[in-house]
Amino acid sequence: MDVKITIIDREGTSHEVDAPTDMAMNLMEVVRSYELAPEGTIGICGGMAMCASCQCYIQSDTELPEKEDDEEAMLAEAFYVKDNSRLSCQIPITEELEGLKVQLAPSEE
Repeated sequence: MDVKITIIDREGTSHEVDAPTDMAMNLMEVVRSYELAPEGTIGICGGMAMCASCQCYIQSDTELPEKEDDEEAMLAEAFYVKDNSRLSCQIPITEELEGLKVQLAPSEE
């Protein structure tokens, strides 16, 4: 089953995408698979919560898993962090994400 997710890229363009819930993907991998961020600017650490290149801002009131310590620590050091910042690699694609709306944080370069 797919869920509909809206991803606003770094240029401010909104993309409604279908994200599969049965492939154990995370939100960062969905952004990469739709090429909504230039290669090498997102998911640099491979989804290990060791960089903040996949930071995004949650713009809907979608229920998300709690932040783990790794994610909290990384966001504490990242640039452009807001109250609604999350690392998209730490958000697994599940049916609960239907209607999620996120905006990609600016690139840190």
